[in-house]
Amino acid sequence: MNNNNNLVKVADLCDEYREQIRMLSPIFNDFGGKKTFNGKAATIKCFEDNTSVKALSLTPGNGRILVVDGGGSARCALLGDNLGANLVNNGWQGAIIYGFIRDSAELALLPIGVKALGSVPMGPIKLKEGVLGQPLEFAGQTINDGDHIYADEDGIIILNIAD
Repeated sequence: MNNNNNLVKVADLCDEYREQIRMLSPIFNDFGGKKTFNGKAATIKCFEDNTSVKALSLTPGNGRILVVDGGGSARCALLGDNLGANLVNNGWQGAIIYGFIRDSAELALLPIGVKALGSVPMGPIKLKEGVLGQPLEFAGQTINDGDHIYADEDGIIILNIAD
């Protein structure tokens, strides 16, 4: 079920595993060139500083999804075309940003899933702050590092089932 080459519809998973699904609130927009993606979460908590996002984007993704809690801030973007290209080049399936992105036209051309609240042109600050691997709380759910995320045009769910 977690083979990233297979397109798994989120609605079908909701029908089959209704009682096990944790669904994120429908507050995200699609920005990447890939609309359907799934993988294990790699979590980062940061606020208006994407230093840790950049660092993780340069590591092997191994089919994971970068999940960033940026506090929902619209004052700056936490992901743009350069970091999106890093994710593609390093084998990540996608990114879910509880915050904003920029370079939306370029991200739309990349073969990666990107969901975020919106797009703003301002870049982030660089304070070298950010915490990796901790539980994140946003969009009505707690997302743990290693949770299995499924995303498509219908929404984002967490479903941890045996492989």
